[in-house]
Amino acid sequence: MGLSASRGSGYARRMVSHPKIVALIVAAGQGSRAGGDLPKQFRRIGGRAVLAHAYDGLAAHPAIEAIHIVLGEGQEAEARALLGDRAVAAFVTGADSRRGSVRAGLEAIAAADGADIVLIHDAARPYLPTAMIDRLLAALETAQGAIPALPVADTLVRGADGVMGEGVDRGALYRVQTPQAFRFDTILAAHRGWDERREATDDAQILRGWGHDVLLVQGDERLEKLTYPQDFARAEAMIARTTRVGMGYDVHRLAEDEELWLGGLLIPHDRGLAGHSDADVALHAIVDAILGALAEGDIGSHFPPSDPKWRGASSDKFLAYACDRVAARDGRIEHVDLTIICEAPKIGPHREAMRARIADILAVPVDRVSVKATTTERLGFAGRREGIAAQAVATLSLPALS
Repeated sequence: MGLSASRGSGYARRMVSHPKIVALIVAAGQGSRAGGDLPKQFRRIGGRAVLAHAYDGLAAHPAIEAIHIVLGEGQEAEARALLGDRAVAAFVTGADSRRGSVRAGLEAIAAADGADIVLIHDAARPYLPTAMIDRLLAALETAQGAIPALPVADTLVRGADGVMGEGVDRGALYRVQTPQAFRFDTILAAHRGWDERREATDDAQILRGWGHDVLLVQGDERLEKLTYPQDFARAEAMIARTTRVGMGYDVHRLAEDEELWLGGLLIPHDRGLAGHSDADVALHAIVDAILGALAEGDIGSHFPPSDPKWRGASSDKFLAYACDRVAARDGRIEHVDLTIICEAPKIGPHREAMRARIADILAVPVDRVSVKATTTERLGFAGRREGIAAQAVATLSLPALS
C-alpha cells in the first residue's frame, strides 16, 4: 500500500508478485553552492521545503511502502519540523561523502527488514513526476539497476585558461538524474564491496563496478538538481500548479433484462441501463469530466463503441484509465461532483456506498467525492422513466508547465 491516496501508477495495478519497494532520500549535504544560510534541502519553494517536495513525489506512488531519509549530523529536528506529519520510516545520520551516506541509508533499510527494490533519490531534485517511477520500476523487470538520463543537447568543448579547445563528441553522452532504482540486495552488496579508497558520484557507478549493467530510461527536464541560487527561481516556476475543471454528461435508456450499474454499484431494479459497455452513466460522466479537464477528448474517443472488446465492459476500467491519464501528467484529482438524474430507483439509500466506490476507483479520500440526485419533476425522458442521465464536474490540479 502506498503512502498517499493518489493513484499515481498503472504499474502498481499490474504487479503480480508485489515486491517490497522502499525509497531512500539523500539529504545530508550542506548545499553551499546554492547560497543562503540554510542547506538547500531545507529551503522553501512553493511554500514547502525542498525535502518535503522530494518526499511527496515519492509518497505519491502507491507501490512505495516506506521512505527513509539520510540527514547530516544534528539535522533531524529541523527535518521533522519541515516534514510535519509525513510518515518517515527512519532518519539516518549520513557520512562525509554521498557514497557513505547512501551506504548508511541502505544499512538502515536492511536492519528494518530490507526490501526487494530501492529507489535512491537526491533531496535536491524536488520535482518528481510519478511516471518517472513507473519507467524505472518497469526497467527493473529485466535488470538489476535503472537510472533516468537525458541526452546532452549542447555543444561540448574542452577549454583551458578561458580559451576554447577541441569539441567533444556528445553522441554517446547523457546527463544522469535520480531517483535511481535497484534490486536492493544487489546494490547493498555492491556498496559493501566497494573499494573505500575510491569515490563514486552516484550509485549506478557502484553497481557497474560490481559487474552489473544499468539500464537508461528517459529522464525528465523537471528533475534537474538544485545547485546554484538561480536554480531556485526555475524550481518555483516548475512547482507552480494550475487548476483545471472539466464537465461530463451521459445518458442511457432503461431496458428490460439489463442489469442496473450505477456509480460502480449493481443496484436492484426492475430494469437496467442499455449500452455497449455496462452503461454506468454515473461513471461515464465522471470519465468525461476528467478527460475534459485534461483536454483529451471524451470517453468515446478512447473507448469507441464500435470496438467489440468493450462490449459489456465494466466502467470502472474506463474510470481507472482516466485516472492514469491524470497521473501521466503528474496531476491530482482534487474533487468530483456527480449528479444523477432519474425518477427511480431512489439514490439516497445507495449514496454513501457510491461515494465510497468512486473514491476507491479514483484512489482519493471519500470526502473528495460528492454524489447527488435529482428528478425532472416527471418531465422529459427521465421523468417518463425511459432512461437515466448523469452529469459530473471534475477538478484537477496539474503542473503549471504541464
